[in-house]
Amino acid sequence: MPPSYSPHFLPFSSQFLTHTIKPSLFSPTMKDRPPSLYGAVYVPPHHRLISSPNNQNATKNSSAPAILSKLRDHQNTPILNAKGTASPPSLPHLQQQQQGTYNNNNGSKSSNNQNAQYNSAYCLGISENVSDRQLDLSLQSGTFDEANIEEWKQKLAMLLHDDGKQEFVSREKKDRRDFEQIAALASRMGLYSHLYSKVAVFSKVPLPNYRFDLDDKRPQREVSLNFGLLKRVNAYLGEYLSKKSRNKESFSDNCFSRSSSNSSIVTEEGLFEQPEPLASGTAVMEKILLRRSSLLRDQQQAWQESLEGREMLEFRQNLPAYKEKDTILIAILQNQVVIISGETGCGKTTQIPQFILESEIDSARGAFCSIICTQPRRISAISVSERVASERGEKLGESVGYKVRLEGIKGRDTRLLFCTTGILLRRLLVDRNLKGVTHVIVDEIHERGMNEDFLLIVLKDLLPRRPELKLILMSATLDAELFSSYFDGAPLIHIPGFTYPVRTHFLENILEMTGYRLTPSNQIDDYGQERMWKMSKQAPRKRKSQIVSSVEDALRAADFKDFSRQTQESLSCWNPDCIGFNLIEYLLSYICENERPGAVLVFMTGWDDISSLKDKLQAHPILGDPSRVLLLTCHGSMASSEQKLIFEEPEDGVRKIVLTTNIAETSITINDVVFVLDCGKAKETSYDALNNTPCLLPSWVSKVSTQQRRGRAGRVQPGECHHLYPRCVYDAFTEYQLPEILRTPLQSLCLQIKSLKLGSISEFLSRALQSPKLLAVQNAIEYLKVIGALDENENLTVLGRYLTMLPMEPKLGKMLILGAILNCLDPVLTIVAGLSVRDPFLTPLDKKDLAEAAKLQFSHDHSDHLALVRAYEGWKEAEKDLAGYDYCWKNFLSAQSMKAIDSLREEFLSLLKDTGLIDSYATSCNGWSYDQHLIRAVICYGLYPGICSVVHNEKSFSLKTMEDGPVLLYSDGHLKMLGGYLEFFMQPAIAEKYLSLRREFDELIQIKLLNPQMVLHLHHELISAIRLLVSEDQCDGRFVFGRPDLKPSNMPVAPPQHSLISRTESGPGGDNSKSRLQTLVTRAGYAAPTYKTSQLENNQFQATVEFNGMQIIGQPCNNKKSAEKDAAAEALQWLMSGTWTGHEYINYTSMFLKKSKRDN
Repeated sequence: MPPSYSPHFLPFSSQFLTHTIKPSLFSPTMKDRPPSLYGAVYVPPHHRLISSPNNQNATKNSSAPAILSKLRDHQNTPILNAKGTASPPSLPHLQQQQQGTYNNNNGSKSSNNQNAQYNSAYCLGISENVSDRQLDLSLQSGTFDEANIEEWKQKLAMLLHDDGKQEFVSREKKDRRDFEQIAALASRMGLYSHLYSKVAVFSKVPLPNYRFDLDDKRPQREVSLNFGLLKRVNAYLGEYLSKKSRNKESFSDNCFSRSSSNSSIVTEEGLFEQPEPLASGTAVMEKILLRRSSLLRDQQQAWQESLEGREMLEFRQNLPAYKEKDTILIAILQNQVVIISGETGCGKTTQIPQFILESEIDSARGAFCSIICTQPRRISAISVSERVASERGEKLGESVGYKVRLEGIKGRDTRLLFCTTGILLRRLLVDRNLKGVTHVIVDEIHERGMNEDFLLIVLKDLLPRRPELKLILMSATLDAELFSSYFDGAPLIHIPGFTYPVRTHFLENILEMTGYRLTPSNQIDDYGQERMWKMSKQAPRKRKSQIVSSVEDALRAADFKDFSRQTQESLSCWNPDCIGFNLIEYLLSYICENERPGAVLVFMTGWDDISSLKDKLQAHPILGDPSRVLLLTCHGSMASSEQKLIFEEPEDGVRKIVLTTNIAETSITINDVVFVLDCGKAKETSYDALNNTPCLLPSWVSKVSTQQRRGRAGRVQPGECHHLYPRCVYDAFTEYQLPEILRTPLQSLCLQIKSLKLGSISEFLSRALQSPKLLAVQNAIEYLKVIGALDENENLTVLGRYLTMLPMEPKLGKMLILGAILNCLDPVLTIVAGLSVRDPFLTPLDKKDLAEAAKLQFSHDHSDHLALVRAYEGWKEAEKDLAGYDYCWKNFLSAQSMKAIDSLREEFLSLLKDTGLIDSYATSCNGWSYDQHLIRAVICYGLYPGICSVVHNEKSFSLKTMEDGPVLLYSDGHLKMLGGYLEFFMQPAIAEKYLSLRREFDELIQIKLLNPQMVLHLHHELISAIRLLVSEDQCDGRFVFGRPDLKPSNMPVAPPQHSLISRTESGPGGDNSKSRLQTLVTRAGYAAPTYKTSQLENNQFQATVEFNGMQIIGQPCNNKKSAEKDAAAEALQWLMSGTWTGHEYINYTSMFLKKSKRDN
């Protein structure tokens, strides 16, 4: 007989894509023991949303071992849940809401029995009287049971009036049959509803698309290790524990002896504070600054008196902003906060920072002032700083400089610094009071980026502590009252704009003017063969996209009667989902052949659109001719040197065409632009907090953004703007874009809040201009707890403090830290850098097969992460021989991405050195960089919980995720969300080994983070055991679907409960012990039970039930029917070890028996 199994909770996560990641030791700690300081259990958002206090000591009844042993004399294995709890019905969601659900068996309040821990999703009855086919037909025909609807009116009314109840959950077929009617009723009563497969839920709160606790077919993965491997792991672990026990004090001393107090970021309370200078030093510094101020004043006067300086001043005086110079300076002098609204072309971005700097220099305070002006994008910060330095007659880096990620120019005398918002936030990490800074200018605040909104909260809190600090908020257009009221009635200054006339053409005008005809086929954008799925999305669909649904009312109400019949027919088939590659190509050709000279700026949504359109235009006889057209692109991921190319003017007779995203929308001026083509869309992140799913999708821009795009054509000369959508669609645009803080995940933002010691995350974000949803904040906090950045009290853990020092996504920072600790830093550096830039693997339209073959040589083990490592290593070797470009050309790699990865690697390496985790000799952190199994485990550790496990089928394979259910990845790349959840089960000895290894590994990581200079040679046995396990575990365990949960043997067994249904009387819908027994047995694949009844001498009846070769006798009863029911009840009681757990148990037991039969 095989060894008995006892349940444990697996301390590792699911298998990664295509066996890239094996089940790893490095996933969060489960709830069978206290969580470590950097590990927690992942709780999906809908669980956190509707959680309520509950008795945590309650246990569930589970009779599956008894059933199976009595039917087959077979030992069974326990279930290990990746979430750390047995499920279902033992699920975290249900643990927290035992008092929050009604029982549908009797329509009354469920009891608060201390032993009935779970009665939310599993307390309601099942009626087997209606088949699934009958149910489907009844739903299609629209029939419903009026009595059932009336009964639900009462139930829903009870739910509404009971503050202690949160939701109804029903598995009744009649409720599923009448779901549409019940859902409509619930909606009218202000309730939410959702049908999950065969479970109907009615709730007071919004419901997500998937509830793993209601999924009967969650897959479970068996973990199986061969005896030899387990023995070797045991030997390593035993030796380590023995050594640790013998040398406990020396272990501790060694951990701390080599670490100075300066290297411990935990004990260094003043890490982010700068020391105050001594009084004597202050006096000396003041004299030096006075001399520098005098020198700056002399230099400024010399420039203003020079011929070039007078010419520049004359040019500046023609700008609208210059006419308001005195007004602006007086307002800044008299107020701590000033809001400036300046229309396009007024010169506010270049002039207002100069006004302040010139005023300070003229007042002999030039060396005392420090002005920081933030820009939302790198290209804006760089181009504006260059322009301002030029207007001051200086080289960049003198009084004017800039700083963006990975580059910057700043000198000793730099008093005006242009930077991205993120750079200023990074400074706040080490200088919370912005010491020495006299003015902060936040430009383009109308864009409402997350960093900008966050910065405004921080600055608003800082202003009372720094009364001498001046804050200037600027934008082309903004909601003035909103910002003014946020800063307690701050004064507003409006500067009129100056742009040359711009003729505006909407789609109907373009079609009328050019005679171009739209058809359903010529609107499909060609993204090439490798993106056929993207092209198919443009075809008409029953379910409208957000792009279509948001403007369909406007299109329906539009009147185009003033236009020709051909134009009206074209507009009638216009597809809002399409960008319009063919129309853009036609318009560009039309402009090149018929319009005056001038550059063309084409606004697209993202890199896919830009690159695909560029390929299409290069094949055009006119647009692809370098002697006639200079075709350029501009995107946020491009290097600054490549972005600057858009400002250069082409040779005579050559027209410049720039394909760009909204990066060129504000703060930059391309002097020769005369024509603008606007697709009206931009890639925008949207975040569904309820389902915890962020998406980057095209969406319509706002009217403000449209005006900005149009204004690019009239900055230096008259221009024309072609909007590739009708005017009625523009009229339907929102005035302003939705703030980013309301539509993106907040993990990084929450981490910044804690790093700046700004108190409670929720309370801090409640002070934002527009606060994000509470659920979105809760999701972010829970995620940071899961990855170990926050503890249960929302304080930064040791790991969290390290993550705040790394400017990247928290999951990537965690991966990088573990790579450094486990001496496989180099490949992990490449992976983290590669995940931070655009994919370097290219797939040209005409060389798809060659490109795929080239990539295959790097990804022969089906791992894109390791393919990236190999590609980078090859490129680095080629660079030594100055053959990097040739290498990229031969292997279809982006040289731009490779250079970006190389730069980021250097930056990340420098940051790791600053943390103390590695020393100046980084080679010491690469001892195990050759171990691909360890690297996979580190990747899994970092990406958790964003991982899934592959389940292969015949024509596709499903990717089983933790929270959202499985994802089916079809051959065309289409993703389809389904229902499902991955769990594990294993032998107790294996589970115990994983738990022990995880405990020791947690402790080791904790010590290492506290003492970054600690060496790991005293812990090599533990590391060896882990490396052995992740390298030799072949992941051969099978997947099992619909497996019932088993109760942990070390948990107290609940006393028997009373039957939910009488042994002889029928329950709701005619359900009784006979029907339950028949359901259980037949679902398992056995023949239906048969009954033999005999009359006793006392005129009572006694029945015997026979199934699966067994006979069970019931108690005497007064009639034959009751006797058969009693025999069935006796059989059920015998199978379930005398414990009833309700109708839900029938489902799981029958599936359990069916599996047993297949095994036979």
